[in-house]
Amino acid sequence: MVINKNPFVTSGYISPEFFCDREEESERLIQEISGNNLALISTRRMGKTGLIQHCFQQDEIVHDYYTFFVDIYATKSLRDFVFSLSKVIFESLKPKGKKAIEKFWYYMKSLHAGVSFDISGNPSLTFGLGDIQEANATLEEIFEYLEKADKPCIVAFDEFQQISKYPEKNIEALLRSHIQHLSNVHFIFSGSGCHLVTEMFLSSARPFYNSTSILELYPIVAEEYIPFVCHWFDVYERAIREEDVLVIYRLFEGNTYYMQKTFHEAFINIPIGSSCTLDILRQTVDGVLEEAGDGYRQLLSRIPERQKELLYAIASAGKAEKIMSAGFIRKYSLVSSSAVQAAARKLMKLDLLTEEDNIYFIPDILFRMYLQRLKNTNIIFIPS
Repeated sequence: MVINKNPFVTSGYISPEFFCDREEESERLIQEISGNNLALISTRRMGKTGLIQHCFQQDEIVHDYYTFFVDIYATKSLRDFVFSLSKVIFESLKPKGKKAIEKFWYYMKSLHAGVSFDISGNPSLTFGLGDIQEANATLEEIFEYLEKADKPCIVAFDEFQQISKYPEKNIEALLRSHIQHLSNVHFIFSGSGCHLVTEMFLSSARPFYNSTSILELYPIVAEEYIPFVCHWFDVYERAIREEDVLVIYRLFEGNTYYMQKTFHEAFINIPIGSSCTLDILRQTVDGVLEEAGDGYRQLLSRIPERQKELLYAIASAGKAEKIMSAGFIRKYSLVSSSAVQAAARKLMKLDLLTEEDNIYFIPDILFRMYLQRLKNTNIIFIPS
C-alpha cells in the first residue's frame, strides 16, 4: 500500500487505494477509448480528472497506449491550446530519452523553437507561446506525429468547453476536421460546463455531433463513499461516525471535491487516537467557506447587478422553478421577466447557473452556500 500523510486526496492522483469506487465508470471509459472518442461530462469538481488519471494508470492502458492529459481551462486561444498540447507531449517524452525527443521535434517544422541536450543527455526546451506562429500548422504536425507513433495514443482534453470561448471562429470544425482522419489517436473530451458541452456533442448543428460516445459522471453513491471515509480514518488510527460522514455527503450533494476537501482538512486536526466529531466538521466547513471567500468576492465584483440579484435569488431558493414568473420576481424583488431572462442567459454562459428540466440552480455548491450566508449571516449549514 502507498503511504500518504493524508488519505483524502484533493489534487492529483496518488494510487488506487485512495481512489473511491468509480468501478463501472472506469470500466466503461477504458472500453470506450480502446476504439472510440469519448465525451466525459459532469458538473465541476465531480471527479472527472481523477477518473481519467486513474484509468491512465491501469495496466491495460499503461502497457498498450501512450497517454497525454492536457488541461486547457486556462487557455484563451488556439495558440494557447497548441502550446499546452505541445508542452504536455514534450514533458511526457523527457523520460524516454534523446531519440524520442528528436523524433517529435522532426515533425515540428513550424515551431520557431529549439531543443538541446546537456552532457548527460537531459533535454532542455527553448519554447514559448510566441514560437507558435501558425497554430493550425503546428496542430496538424502534432496530430501527424501522434498518428505515426508505434503505439495507439490517448489524448484527454480537460475542460474542453473552453474552446468555445476562443476568439478564433470555427475552432470546433477545425479540430473535428483533424480528428476524424486519425485512427491511431483516441480522445477524451472532458467538460464541466454541462449545457455547453452537452450542446457541443449532442446538437446536430455542431461539428462534434454524433462523433463520440457520451459518459455522464454522477456523484459517488453514499453507500460507497461513507465506508471509504470511515476506513481511512480507522487505518490512520482515528475515528468518525458513519452518520456524520452522511451529513457532509448530503450537505455537498455528493460533490467529490468538496467532500474530500472537508475530510482532508478535518483529518489534519484530528490527533491519533481521537475522533472527528460533528462540531469539528462544522468548523471545518466554515473554514473551507472562509478560504474560498476571497475568490468568490472577486467573482461577484465582476458580475453586473442584475445577474448578481438573480444569483442571490436562486441561491436562496436552492433550486428554483419558473424564475420568470411574477411570483418568483415579486418574492425576490427582481426587476422584470425580461431582465431575469437576460441575466440567466449570461450566467449560464459563464457556467455560474445551470438549468435541468426547467429547474435552475447554482452548480458550484460551495458558491451557493457562500451566497446564502451573505444573505443570512446566521445560517448554520450543519445543525447541532
